[in-house]
Amino acid sequence: MAQNHRVVADVTARIIERSRAGRATYLARIAKAKGSSPGRAKLSCANLAHTVAASPSDDQIRTLDPTAPNIAIVTAYNDMLSAHQPFETYPPLIKAAARTAGGTAQVAGGVPAMCDGITQGRPGMELSLFSRDVIALSTAVSLSHDAFDAVLCLGVCDKIVPGLLIGALAFGHLPTIFVPAGPMVSGLGNKQKAAIRALYAEGKIGRAELLDAERKSYHSPGTCTFYGTANSNQMLMEMMGLHLPGTAFVNPGTALRQALTEAAAVRAIELAREGATLAQMVDEKAVVNGMVGLLATGGSTNHTIHLVAMAAAAGITIDWNDFADLSSVVPLLARVYPNGSADVNHFHAAGGMGFVIGELLDAGLAHEDVMTVAGPGLRHYQQEPFLDNGRLVWRDGTGLTGDSSLLRPATDPFAAEGGLKLLTGSLGRSIIKISAVSAEHRVVEAPALVFDDQDDLIAAFKRGELERDFIAVVRFQGPKANGMPELHSLNPTLGVLLDRGHKVALVTDGRMSGASGKVPAAIHLTPEAAEGGPIARIRSGDLLRLDPDAGILEVLMDPAEFQAREVAQRGPDQSGYGRELFAHMRSGVGSAEHGASVFMGGR
Repeated sequence: MAQNHRVVADVTARIIERSRAGRATYLARIAKAKGSSPGRAKLSCANLAHTVAASPSDDQIRTLDPTAPNIAIVTAYNDMLSAHQPFETYPPLIKAAARTAGGTAQVAGGVPAMCDGITQGRPGMELSLFSRDVIALSTAVSLSHDAFDAVLCLGVCDKIVPGLLIGALAFGHLPTIFVPAGPMVSGLGNKQKAAIRALYAEGKIGRAELLDAERKSYHSPGTCTFYGTANSNQMLMEMMGLHLPGTAFVNPGTALRQALTEAAAVRAIELAREGATLAQMVDEKAVVNGMVGLLATGGSTNHTIHLVAMAAAAGITIDWNDFADLSSVVPLLARVYPNGSADVNHFHAAGGMGFVIGELLDAGLAHEDVMTVAGPGLRHYQQEPFLDNGRLVWRDGTGLTGDSSLLRPATDPFAAEGGLKLLTGSLGRSIIKISAVSAEHRVVEAPALVFDDQDDLIAAFKRGELERDFIAVVRFQGPKANGMPELHSLNPTLGVLLDRGHKVALVTDGRMSGASGKVPAAIHLTPEAAEGGPIARIRSGDLLRLDPDAGILEVLMDPAEFQAREVAQRGPDQSGYGRELFAHMRSGVGSAEHGASVFMGGR
């Protein structure tokens, strides 16, 4: 076992110390819930009768036996999301596999699953971040019947995996395995897709050409193939040991995908019999492993929010300083679109997560001594699944990259540091993803142009008013203001201006997601404008400096003069499209750095 890097060890130690009281409280709660017998043994006769009433007769008999493990299936299936459509066929596979292992399985409940790709730039996007906490609540309701001995969580995309894990951690006395569906096969090349989007933003092609390109990109069941939040979720589940090894990026509709799904059910039965728990798997070291994996692969900035909330659900407190310190020593090992031209299918073929995990372990950058669903130790995740005459087997990976243009060893990385930086200064605290930003574009000192809505910026571009150097300030986009929607629609517009030779950057209290690209963007700025944060005092023409190399974001003017300014106000417009139903969540949500969660409101 390699000795951990000093910084990784130090960050882990301070997280353990910082979390001591919260973790102890959580573990005590889980120990009480675990008790001494399965939940069904505690149920009354009427409770049990309801539990099995709709089950096949053989399953009824087995479910009534408290020594026969019963798996709860919590599914995010719907047939509009390409990533979740394959889950339609999973429950029958899981039930049959559970029977072969001497157990049973029931669909305990479903959780909502919305697609940010559909709601981008639309009012529904203002519900997106809050859907994570709704999913957590839905997961808790699904498991509340207390009739289960293990859990299989069927989910892939942006808020869905974090929400499922937060909810499952409330039932951390049960072992839990995450079961993905895999990415769609590769379609239109990412570089070509980005070029077509830029042409459309410039008005050089029409909607028909754009739609044709988008349909060639998103064309079949499975996860979108770029390395955004959905695929960062899958990376995270491997790094935290909550998938079966090598499960993340196997395409749907394949024999291997089916075998892995069936194996998850069998393994859940085994873990239940062993007395394993989710709480023992999601500890401080597993959380650090997730952070390290995010940095090493250039993953989604959304996880500087989601990982905080997920850790908190296990009684663990992390913050952006932890990300920043780890980023200073974790090298960038992968370049997957939007950080490169290859997609996740190419990444998987080149060695994928098995290669990344092996490199991080050998370099002492990840903790090997963790408990996983595959057994003790993260080394299990260097292995790759294969079918040998129809039988699922795991074999050691080659330990070599199959394509050094997208995947490199820790001794020869793309960059010595991870892709995320913490920015501090007179405007507050924010995150920037620089793994896709060229060195010559990173530092920007320019006048501010202030917008209170992303549509206003796009309209100004179309009027020809943005042909200059500037830093776009898009505010009132934080969780309290409007639910913190992603501002992904700004990427093509700002990218065009960058390509025309202008120095441009973005500063916002909103999100940009895993699709953050080549334009430097200081995001998740806190305190947000709706809380009277400094961003609410900026005026167009103010000189700003964004310098990720120095970790600085500031307004270049007399501090007293800036502080004396009136704080801008924006009238609420959160009605229609269901937004009025989420008013209590906007008023009670915590800050971005504390997970933007209603479960941690006021922090």
